[in-house]
Amino acid sequence: MNRMALLVVGVAGLTALAGAPAEAAGAATTGQTVTSCGSAGLQAGLSTRLCADVTDGVVEFYGKVGLAGPPSPGSPAPAPKDLFTTLSAEVVGSGLAPVTQDRQVRFTATPLEVRGVVTTASCGSTVRGTFGVASFPWSARPVVHEVTITC
Repeated sequence: MNRMALLVVGVAGLTALAGAPAEAAGAATTGQTVTSCGSAGLQAGLSTRLCADVTDGVVEFYGKVGLAGPPSPGSPAPAPKDLFTTLSAEVVGSGLAPVTQDRQVRFTATPLEVRGVVTTASCGSTVRGTFGVASFPWSARPVVHEVTITC
């Protein structure tokens, strides 16, 4: 199978997986941090994923960006890319506006994390995060991850 066919099959698979947001349980023990991540997505030709660290009702969402696959043997390293990221978090059903952060980062073939969105929620609340990555000429196709705060 050639590279283009593999890419098309990979994008179709990631699109199917990204259709429904993932859910994870939050921290149940005081002071313990529970980390969970949603499904991977393909944005700007890169693999993206949204993760959450939950500690005592405090949720920090962060996006991860990496290569969509290994480079072909003997090929040159990928060129650095300027990425425009949007990271947001909201407590579902609260009526409050989401906390949103827009940031420009430079991707240089080394996996990176985009951090900075923290929100608090009470027991039983569901917190939804989104992570979008755009780079000319690609627009963002945000990945979503939800966590439910358990006590």
